[in-house]
Amino acid sequence: MTQWPADQVERRSVSALVPYARNARTHSEEQVAQIAASIREWGWTVPVLIDEDGGLIAGHGRVLAARKLGLAEIPVMVATGWSEAQKRAYVLADNKLALNAGWDADLLRVELADLQAFDFDLGLTGFSDDELAGLLAQSSEGLTDPDTVPDVPLVPVSVSGDVWVMGDHRLCCGDSTVQSDVDKLMAGERGDLLFTDPPWNVNYGAVKAGNAQGYKPRKILNDHMDDADWAQFVAGFCASFYAVTKPGALAYVVMSAQEWPAVDKGLREAKFHWSSTIIWVKDALVLSRKDYHTQYEPLWYGWNEDGPRIMHVPDRKQSDIWNIARPRVSDLHPTTKPVQLIERALLNSSARGALVVDLFGGSGSTLIACEQQGRRCRLMELDPKYADVIVQRWQDFTGKAATLEGDGRGFAEIAAGRGQEMTDETRDQAEADPPETDRGQPRQAAA
Repeated sequence: MTQWPADQVERRSVSALVPYARNARTHSEEQVAQIAASIREWGWTVPVLIDEDGGLIAGHGRVLAARKLGLAEIPVMVATGWSEAQKRAYVLADNKLALNAGWDADLLRVELADLQAFDFDLGLTGFSDDELAGLLAQSSEGLTDPDTVPDVPLVPVSVSGDVWVMGDHRLCCGDSTVQSDVDKLMAGERGDLLFTDPPWNVNYGAVKAGNAQGYKPRKILNDHMDDADWAQFVAGFCASFYAVTKPGALAYVVMSAQEWPAVDKGLREAKFHWSSTIIWVKDALVLSRKDYHTQYEPLWYGWNEDGPRIMHVPDRKQSDIWNIARPRVSDLHPTTKPVQLIERALLNSSARGALVVDLFGGSGSTLIACEQQGRRCRLMELDPKYADVIVQRWQDFTGKAATLEGDGRGFAEIAAGRGQEMTDETRDQAEADPPETDRGQPRQAAA
């Protein structure tokens, strides 16, 4: 047999090519459409293989795509001197030998991530949405447990108006209902995804020292507002949610069942479309004063209705019940959010490099989820003490240093420059007035 049975490329009419009747390889309409899209993007790169009589040996899918595209002629190569058995065997071998190849998963992930950074349509590579989501969802390793939260400082370094830059992320110490603070945080950008956990107004009351669960004492701010103040507060932060998101941006808003109607009303009036109520089911109940202890939290899911939603959930087999364990390493409060919960929302509703906004930064769990999953985060936090917690948590997790925007110095340098030494008088005052928080997230004051 000659070494090059098909060494000439020529053009043949598509209508003259005869598919092999017993071709065991199938081509769905979806796959033919993928091949057609590939031809539109790159042109015809590989000739099909035929025998002397125009019978197809290799390239049945490409011929179907050519017909779909309405092409009259395509490039072919003619295999000469093959027996009937050799032709039939090669129809199988051409497909099976390709299937026997593998992938270097690490290099594949790097290549796909780089292509995504170029804003290239990854669907043209032939990978499904589910496959791409899985390949691009690999977490970056941190130096600490993702759910570990530093202690709340007695005297904060941050002051209102500070913007801390942490790699691709930004944190503003400010009020999520004040437009100037929101503008400072966003710096002209709008988010692809909102994930946030506003105040609940459920009157938990202060967690007292020596409680059976071992949670640290915290005062709770704005935890029992009257109806008028609460409605004003909800309208304010929902208006900010709208201002910081792109048309069609997805939104996940965690809220108590008690105040669900008020927040649902606020979001709808702020031009968000409700799509689903997701139920986070915890692995253990939370003790309360109610007759029935709660073991779930609801998440309001929808999008900015100025446009069609930016991204559909890639895995169509998911339900609105999310069974995720509570954090085991947090002693802040029984309803602190696990990073894994936020990561699921990020992976379902954003691409790598997407801009994620959380206007109630709290302890910084959204930031850690974004750091792990390659998203850019924008956080607002009213309480300077919790702004410090967020910065310190990110620095501990990444081993990197946050810098103060407009100054350039790092967090430690700013602390030294602002003279954050604890005197006996300030220590006594701080210990008598514990940090204000709710569920590990400080309450924002109403505008």
